[in-house]
Amino acid sequence: MIYHLSLQTAGLIAGLFLLLVSLPGLIKPELVRGFMQRLPRSRVAGFVLLTIDLFWTLWLLATMEMGEFSGFRRPLLIILPIGFFLVLRFVDEFLAVRALGIFFLLAAEPLLNAAFFRAETSRLLVTVFAYLLIVIGLFWVTMPYLLRDQINWSARRPWRWRLTHALALLYGGAILAYAITQY
Repeated sequence: MIYHLSLQTAGLIAGLFLLLVSLPGLIKPELVRGFMQRLPRSRVAGFVLLTIDLFWTLWLLATMEMGEFSGFRRPLLIILPIGFFLVLRFVDEFLAVRALGIFFLLAAEPLLNAAFFRAETSRLLVTVFAYLLIVIGLFWVTMPYLLRDQINWSARRPWRWRLTHALALLYGGAILAYAITQY
């Protein structure tokens, strides 16, 4: 195991993440809506997220047990930064969405690790969230225009925007409550 997170810590992180993402959308919907509609094509957000992805991936590659593939460690440690600069140079369209998708894929693994072999049924809240991150991440990396379409769909009607953020708030609150009381 690379990550040494307890289920409680993973639940706290997942719950706080959902609360921090959903609360601003409920409190200041116009401000957040404008920011979210600009996010998919934001070069700055793409650079920041891709840089976080690069360092997280380099750390994983440097510290994980690779078994019979350990001979690939050094070439991958060289290729990753080169690929990072090539992506920054040549991928202009939806870089922020692709980087966010990669971030979601990286973030799912510690959540699944923390819930692995736990007896509590409530661990499924964290597990389901991790699998949602994986599915969403795969779609956003391969078809990044979907985030733009999802944002536009939810922003088109105020009740959709409130419902989306309220559901995320409730789910985050449930994970947080279980993390504090059960795990």
